[in-house]
Amino acid sequence: MPAERRSIRGRSAVGRFPSVTLGFGEDTEEEKEEPKENNVKKRNACQEWLRKVCPCCCPKHDDVTDTEVTGVDEPSKEDGGNGEKPVPGDKELDEVLLKVKSIDLLKSKSGANRTEHHTHLYQSDNLIIRRGLHLDLKTGPLAVVAKGTHVIIPLVAKLEGDRWEAAVVKQEDKKIKLLVNSPPTAVIGRYQLTVETNNQNGSASSTHDPANDIYILFNPWCQDDIVYMDSEDERQEYILNDTGRIYYGTKDQIGARTWNYGQFNDGILAVCLFVMEKSGTSPSGWGDPINVVRIISAMVNSPDDQGVLEGNWSGDYSNGTSPTVWSGSVEILKEYHKKNGTPVKYGQCWVFAGVVTTVLRCLGVPTRTVTNFSSAHDTDVSLTTDVYLDENLEPIEYLNVDSIWNFHVWNDCWMAREDLPPGNGGWQAVDATPQETSQGTYCCGPASLAAVRYGQVFLKHDTSFVFAEVNSDKIYWQKNADGTFSQIYSEKKIVGVSISTKAVGSDERSDITHLYKHPEGSDEERIAVETACSYGSKAKAYSSPTAEDVSLEVTLDGEGPKMGKDAELMITLKNSSSQQRSVSLHSQVSVMYYTGVHKATKMVLDFWRNPLSPTASQHRWTLEYKDYKDKLMDQAALMLTVSGRVKETQQILATQFSFRLRTPDLIIKPLGKAVVGEKMSVEISFTNPLPQVLKAVVFHVEGLGLLTARKINYGDIGSHATVSLTEQFIPTLSGTRKLLASLDCKQLTQVHGVSDITVEEKSNASLYIEAYQTKQ
Repeated sequence: MPAERRSIRGRSAVGRFPSVTLGFGEDTEEEKEEPKENNVKKRNACQEWLRKVCPCCCPKHDDVTDTEVTGVDEPSKEDGGNGEKPVPGDKELDEVLLKVKSIDLLKSKSGANRTEHHTHLYQSDNLIIRRGLHLDLKTGPLAVVAKGTHVIIPLVAKLEGDRWEAAVVKQEDKKIKLLVNSPPTAVIGRYQLTVETNNQNGSASSTHDPANDIYILFNPWCQDDIVYMDSEDERQEYILNDTGRIYYGTKDQIGARTWNYGQFNDGILAVCLFVMEKSGTSPSGWGDPINVVRIISAMVNSPDDQGVLEGNWSGDYSNGTSPTVWSGSVEILKEYHKKNGTPVKYGQCWVFAGVVTTVLRCLGVPTRTVTNFSSAHDTDVSLTTDVYLDENLEPIEYLNVDSIWNFHVWNDCWMAREDLPPGNGGWQAVDATPQETSQGTYCCGPASLAAVRYGQVFLKHDTSFVFAEVNSDKIYWQKNADGTFSQIYSEKKIVGVSISTKAVGSDERSDITHLYKHPEGSDEERIAVETACSYGSKAKAYSSPTAEDVSLEVTLDGEGPKMGKDAELMITLKNSSSQQRSVSLHSQVSVMYYTGVHKATKMVLDFWRNPLSPTASQHRWTLEYKDYKDKLMDQAALMLTVSGRVKETQQILATQFSFRLRTPDLIIKPLGKAVVGEKMSVEISFTNPLPQVLKAVVFHVEGLGLLTARKINYGDIGSHATVSLTEQFIPTLSGTRKLLASLDCKQLTQVHGVSDITVEEKSNASLYIEAYQTKQ
């Protein structure tokens, strides 16, 4: 899917401003049709009539917009129109001016304007259209024509399609109907609409009515829009799908949770524009999706701009909501708006990313949520992940500021990149989690995935940081007696694994690693790494590889250890030489945050494998429940570090293996039939996997079209006890809806569940019951 700009000529009507009617009466089916060739004379006559009564409406202007105006009264001599311009204060002024009496924007959610612009899903009565669509439009606090935020739309005889303009479709008595065009570069946002008229007696302007405000969005259906996407299936997924899947865990234990994006929920579009306004940026730059995604990347976090979410990785969430409790963006965005821009507490990477997906999809930018497993955080622009060890191969904690997160969640958004060399359009990485600053602000991207894949880290924006996240080498440094460090070992295949996003059209996981990097170990991948690192701060770290005849690997069985059970891993040593080898190994397990930041508690084990025959030697490593039960953080994340030395060759062995303790799911069971407007129930059940009591358990339930977010303070759940609770609600939307639930307490987090509930329209349900009874 090339993200390239195409000619605007010959495109479909999608992308045009909707028809707007000024006048009295109802539109007929005939009025909804485009004017035909045999109507040209009639339209030209209307144009001449307009020029006579409104000569200032027709001259060409730089900025044009589409609109329809209704209720134009033509002045007559009987009404006092004697050809002389009235003086200010004339009592009959209103009677001689050409005035707009009413405006009909044809903005019904089920009407042609909303459906053809793919905005019928927004739960709003405003006219919401996608750019590439006139009258006098103003957006932003200081609307200026030169900056594109004040648009004056002239009437033209024929639409050219590449600028703001309006043409008369039909004129009947005192009612005219206009077709309006907007350019595919128009500033997005909320526009105030007024209609100005002029005749020989003076000028008049319609009163601004907030109900006639027009929302203009990016348009992936318009071939000339920078965000154009040519696959309808992908537009359905990345713009119109209001639920999704977010992946977490480790590369060997990938978990998934459903997320309610809710971009069409009532009020969310207004909140998204509120977020843009809170950024303090000029609306004149809001026509460029590059600017918009950087603004949203910065505004979804809070450190430097009082953005939407306050990040918290401490494990103490007593002053807000634990990040694992959230199951959608709507509650977060509405709380931010309700509190007039006070950051919501709290978020972590998947929450930031979920909100970004909501906002960008709402504004019309194709967006997906992406998870990178074994994600590196480079702090010194070396484009390597550095581990510093002392003389005894013990980690030097204060120097080990680089980290590898078990997983990290960010976003990809789709757009052309005319600011970069050809070939860099398409998917762009955007990250709202505050890690490092970009041009002095906590934001990241958009970074071209093509540039990341080929190591072209010199291309904007923040490509070097994203490259390090997915393809940096992990280099081990040992301290020398003189205080300097020598490179003793490197791992080349552990960063950037199983990069995942929800598949198009299904709830399956799609692996998109190949879009970020060439296959590990391939010549292309190594060239990309060396190209990237030549721009880094430690370009000399790369030397010729040394011979290795002993390898070290850590693996887990099946889906891995479960919460409440002993954790077991397998350490495998392989000797590829024909000679005997003796190996000493040192291991330690650290409780850590999923971000790769270690907690203080560590458990250490030393052992020898002496001798190591020319075969594989395995050692089962065990961590008992009693040793970790009171030390885990909210993601139940652990890291096993194994390092060692081969006695005969002095070869260094080192690896780090991240794993998590799997938690059970909540089981959601609908009770009875789901019908719009009728009460229904669901049963939520859960079994405590721990041999201890869960204290102060809180359930969180929500579902788009089913019920708004609801918290349930349940209380304590006994050791290994099974509990269930029943919730009642009244569905408001038909179709297949997703009901989400999560559980949170100090002892156990990251517990959630989802159930698909098919909601029928009330009339359909009644017919079904009647037919069923008749058949019986």
